[in-house]
Amino acid sequence: MADKPQLSYWHVYTDDEGVSRQVESSITGFGQESMGGDADEQWNRRLRERSVQILFAVHPSGWEGDWHENPKAQFIVPLSGRWFVETMDGTRTEMGPGELSFGADQGCQERNGKKGHRSGVVGDEPAVLLVVQLPERYRAAQPGIFKEV
Repeated sequence: MADKPQLSYWHVYTDDEGVSRQVESSITGFGQESMGGDADEQWNRRLRERSVQILFAVHPSGWEGDWHENPKAQFIVPLSGRWFVETMDGTRTEMGPGELSFGADQGCQERNGKKGHRSGVVGDEPAVLLVVQLPERYRAAQPGIFKEV
């Protein structure tokens, strides 16, 4: 099999001054295993967590979430449509199907009416999102949390 893969994602976090930012990061630590039966091995990266919540969200065209923090540390994956995230530092990313964001901007300090991030739908079609909320221990997680140790 090929070299171990890395999965890129946008990591939304809070810096030491309480300002939300986002940086491109990666998930590493993939291992080879079969999903069972006679299936060939594939690359998997497991997060072994007991209290994960999965949410499917449909945001209609024109939907915007004004300044707010992520309610929990969560992965957000657009399934269809396009979606944006803008952090307090002015960085704005737009994501489409299959792109990945991790929201962990808890603990921001309000500045000029901004706290956390803004998000919304890009374009004329709804954005369908898969949201995977992680346990409390990932709250305010910094970039690099999903790197191989």
